[in-house]
Amino acid sequence: MADEQPLHEAERLGPAPPVPESGPRRLFALAAIDLRPLRRHRDYRLLWIGLAVSFFGSEITYVAVPYQVYRLTGSTAVVGLLALAALAPLLLSAIIGGAFADAVDRRRMVRLTELGLAVCSAALLANALLPHPQLWVLFVVEAVAAAFGGFLRPSLDALTPRLVEKDELTAAGALDSLRFQIGLIGGPAVGGVLISTVGLAGVFGLDIGTFLVSLAALTMMRAVPPPADAERPSLRRIAEGFRYARSRPELLGTYGVDIVAMFFGMPTALYPAFARQFGGPSVLGLLYAAPSVGSLIATATSGWTKHVHRHGLAVIVAAGAWGVGILLLGLAPSLPLALAALAFAGAADMVCGIFRSTIWNQTIPDRLRGRLAGIEQVSYSTGPLLGDVEAGVVGSLAGVRASIVSGGALCVVGVAAAALLLPAFRRYDARSFVPEPDPVPVAAS
Repeated sequence: MADEQPLHEAERLGPAPPVPESGPRRLFALAAIDLRPLRRHRDYRLLWIGLAVSFFGSEITYVAVPYQVYRLTGSTAVVGLLALAALAPLLLSAIIGGAFADAVDRRRMVRLTELGLAVCSAALLANALLPHPQLWVLFVVEAVAAAFGGFLRPSLDALTPRLVEKDELTAAGALDSLRFQIGLIGGPAVGGVLISTVGLAGVFGLDIGTFLVSLAALTMMRAVPPPADAERPSLRRIAEGFRYARSRPELLGTYGVDIVAMFFGMPTALYPAFARQFGGPSVLGLLYAAPSVGSLIATATSGWTKHVHRHGLAVIVAAGAWGVGILLLGLAPSLPLALAALAFAGAADMVCGIFRSTIWNQTIPDRLRGRLAGIEQVSYSTGPLLGDVEAGVVGSLAGVRASIVSGGALCVVGVAAAALLLPAFRRYDARSFVPEPDPVPVAAS
């Protein structure tokens, strides 16, 4: 037709092919953390912010309680026993809490346990205000807080996959790790300063305030009801979770490698005594924070993890690298080198955690997530708690540095042995796993 306008060249040829990203941009995309879950999902955003604030306060208290125990007793062994006091309540409550997480509103469970932890911080504050703070109170509160933590983590871990899309699980795992690292870095560093300035009572009071922020954010979230086929908690339901875990070699591998690595290579009970070699309470905060600096770097540059499919092998290598970092810590002649070794160990532990979390979220059906999260809680809590006991006892008998060096070396040997004994886990490839279908996420964008 005479009035038709000629097509532009681009219109005739159709859409142009995408322009390849330049080398630096491609590298940045590989390294930068994926923020899509935070941008796209309101409820995940509220959960992330609320838990980030409360965990920051909890990490301040995490430094203050062992410091107070060490100040009252002067014994690394007693500091190690503090972890032992938490072990039994944590193991029992994690298993029971996992069953509840599959049967009730998971958001409500998280909110109730956060409230319980706030009450524990109030008890620590009251004890700190006494003219003569009581050691037994610290042990009792540690046990009760561990029990609340056992109920919290299964519901929290089972909640995230309901708030984001399946293709965002690895990104959400990295973001959850980032949330923890913010607290793990800032909490101990601030805690060390606050202990020296405002005292223990001020530390515990601040922790209570952070829980109020978390409770407000959780109240603003929508409910997250249990799966449609959920059944009431029972011993039979708990046993079903254990049977499923036992049938999956990729899950058994994550549990076994983590327990071995943390039992031999967890030196935190030694930090109060180790800090005395470099300057006291302010340095204590740096020791607690240093692994998290490495973890934060690993998390912030975790874009490459989505291109890794041999998740079992990645967990093994990262767990062995954690042991190397602890070994270097024991040999470090100065504070900067000690902090660098801890940062290296923390980066390795974070990489290990990202791939463990990805294996769990991709292989566990929604109807079992709470119960399996309880088993996971047992696995990744047992190693550090028993490791603190082991490190504290060995430190009191053979010396602080001897305990750290031997623990790091045994961690490397133990992880290598676990890798040899778990060939199916070592060969696990996410590309060959076909998961059960799960429901659509409940939270709108």
